[in-house]
Amino acid sequence: MLEISHHGATSGVTGSCHELTLGQEAQKSGILIDCGLFQGQDEGRGASASDLSIDFPIDHIRALVVTHVHIDHVGRIPYLLAAGFEGPIICSEPSAIMLPEILEDALKIGFTRDRRLIERVLGLIRFRLVPVPYGQWHSVFAEGDCSLSIRLQRAGHILGSAYVECDARAGDSEERIVFSGDLGAPHAPLLPAPESPERADRLVIESTYGDKDHEDRETRRYRLKAVLQHALEDGGTVLVPAFSIGRTQELLYEMESLIHEFGDRALGGVSDYVPQSGSNPTYEDDSEPVGRIRQSRNPTKKLTWNDLEIVVDSPLAAEFTRIYRDLKPYWDAEATELVSQGRHPLSFEQLTVINSHEDHLNAVDYLARSHRPCVVLAGSGMCAGGRVVNYLKAMLGDKRNDVLFVGYQAAGTPGRDILTYGPRGGWVELDDERYDIRARVHQVGGYSAHAGQSDLVGFVRGIPTPPCEIRIVHGDPDAKRALKRCFQSLSGTDIIIPSE
Repeated sequence: MLEISHHGATSGVTGSCHELTLGQEAQKSGILIDCGLFQGQDEGRGASASDLSIDFPIDHIRALVVTHVHIDHVGRIPYLLAAGFEGPIICSEPSAIMLPEILEDALKIGFTRDRRLIERVLGLIRFRLVPVPYGQWHSVFAEGDCSLSIRLQRAGHILGSAYVECDARAGDSEERIVFSGDLGAPHAPLLPAPESPERADRLVIESTYGDKDHEDRETRRYRLKAVLQHALEDGGTVLVPAFSIGRTQELLYEMESLIHEFGDRALGGVSDYVPQSGSNPTYEDDSEPVGRIRQSRNPTKKLTWNDLEIVVDSPLAAEFTRIYRDLKPYWDAEATELVSQGRHPLSFEQLTVINSHEDHLNAVDYLARSHRPCVVLAGSGMCAGGRVVNYLKAMLGDKRNDVLFVGYQAAGTPGRDILTYGPRGGWVELDDERYDIRARVHQVGGYSAHAGQSDLVGFVRGIPTPPCEIRIVHGDPDAKRALKRCFQSLSGTDIIIPSE
């Protein structure tokens, strides 16, 4: 018997956790695909420790397979270990590097501040990690009449992301079952686009954007340019709530390309701030400029794109940007060609990284008072915590400033509220206080790391023989139903939405 069950991402877009079980009840074995955190209103569960218990049997679970390291796919791993899971954690080679980093941050925020305990948990996770190269079959178990092997293929979502092919045998039953994880959009910066599997008897597929398509790359790039230029003409700050992995690096890539193309052209404003010295160290190649925000050497100079300051104010995002730079072999051909030309798309002159909390608070205060045109990328991506909250508190009330959303905003998060009520002149609650929204609010959806509806349909239609079953998960109800309608023309395919 081969059975698929779900322990998350069925009523929303977070908490991904799926189970593939082989064999009869008395002697069954299984694997988990992801074990992620619930966020926002998904299943009425938030991010507190009391909501993170593993509430399903795990004695028969032989391995955890991680599709990628976003927190909604890996955030419950420490609780899985605490519940007694003793199997390997299988993932791609880049994900094996990044997983301890993302979980260290999650442990500090939601688990404990005890450094020794954190190191013990991270040590256990590192010991359990089994990095598997893309495209290579890996045997998980083979016992009696049951066996399971998995193969990871590039998913194009973030660095290291994969969809999972499972060759499963239980008695006389043999199937290839595919779990999509999160699929990336074609033509996204830095990463190759996903290719359809050669076979899938059953498919579990995400549907984050199952009801809409993204803008093409050129359109979204120039929309980004227009938002930045218009916002910076009045000396405001463009605040981008950015996810530490994927979105931040893609935006840096695109901003570097805009600066490279339009460098000497005027932004439209005139600098009116006082110059200071020693704000940043010099750097070369792929080293990082770390420290305070750069000041003008000529306060009356007409500002150009070359003067535009890009600030990454997130230690986690800065660390993953470094990891992205270190893993250039996994970049796509376009990005590799830029490097060969001497460009550094993730480390360029206008980029400043802020690490210390003191520098962060100084940056918030300085940008709130000055007319320094600046773009700040700060986590968290849904404004549910992190350094972005301090920027929002200081800047939402000033119409010179702009908030630019480039990723999905789950229901129940401050990001969704700002996106919904900001254009109406409404307010948002941050740390139990209301803040009026006078800053302009924008959304450039094309920078989502998720595939759009046409991309998801193309992924399925690229499978030579349509699956006999498709399970649609990881989406809001309307998105899942819309994607289901797209698949209903597939002959002989049973389309299931597990939450319905």
